[in-house]
Amino acid sequence: MVLSHQVIIDKASVQGMMNYNNGIAEKISRLKNERNAVVLAHNYQRGEVQEIADYVGDSLELSREATKTHAKVIVFCGVYFMAESASILNPEKTVLLPVLEAGCPLADMLSAPQLAEWKGQYPGRPVVTYINSSAVVKAESDICCTSSNAVEIVNSRESDEILFGPDMNLGAYVQSKTRKRLILWRGYCATHAWVREEEVVKAKREHPRAEVIAHPECSAEVLRHADHVCSTSGMFSTAKKSPAREFIIVTEAGILHRLKKENPGKAFYLASPRLFCPNMKLTTLASVARVLETMEHKVQVDEEIRQRAARALERMLQASRGNTNGRAGEPANG
Repeated sequence: MVLSHQVIIDKASVQGMMNYNNGIAEKISRLKNERNAVVLAHNYQRGEVQEIADYVGDSLELSREATKTHAKVIVFCGVYFMAESASILNPEKTVLLPVLEAGCPLADMLSAPQLAEWKGQYPGRPVVTYINSSAVVKAESDICCTSSNAVEIVNSRESDEILFGPDMNLGAYVQSKTRKRLILWRGYCATHAWVREEEVVKAKREHPRAEVIAHPECSAEVLRHADHVCSTSGMFSTAKKSPAREFIIVTEAGILHRLKKENPGKAFYLASPRLFCPNMKLTTLASVARVLETMEHKVQVDEEIRQRAARALERMLQASRGNTNGRAGEPANG
């Protein structure tokens, strides 16, 4: 009897949470209309946050979407550098970040003074900077890239030697796909770097029929076991097109929400329980509703820095207009 009672309590708790989330979702919908706002969410966000977003995607997709929206207000459910990028590309719009503390340790691994010193050590080399970087670092860069267009962007540069940062694992992957010589900054994404090769091997042993889909921010030791190396957008298209029914996913856990939703007949296994970004999980439905209500947490960039950073981002968007497949760094026809 006690066990049965406990089950009833658990069901009631779940129903109560569902009602709570539905109530906040309705409030967000009303506030979006009142504020003429659009909600953009990264693929690593909580599932319930993805559900109320107008657009869910990877960094490149969200950068493009930010430039196309006619809304006056952009609520960016992601981390700080993403909201900065939206503000850089849309200076006339109000960009809100639900939780200002949602940062990116990778972006913090390369500062503008460090980049300036690095450039001084290699004069004349162009700088290709991963979009996971601050506005001031973008302002010191020649062009930006994302994980889905990095190879394409690197190959678009005329120089045979290129400074690439801040992610050394993405840089190492790009190096394996280009004849150009990349000089790498020694930064990394902790979430992906935490994954150990033996964890992937163990997952493959437990799920022998599963294909492995990995993000290029993982180490080379992990990537050697992958059947597909993709940006997050590429993971969706790969899972849909592949005849496989099972997949081992080697990127942040938030992506499982959409993968399972879009592929109900397929199974997805996370390669490691440590594939969890605490900063991406700071945003909640309540925090989205709160910024729409108060219009606080505005993300703005100094105009001189914004103009220089915008050039790097706009060059990226111009150079990668054909890249829609999301395979890590490879052009759509490659």
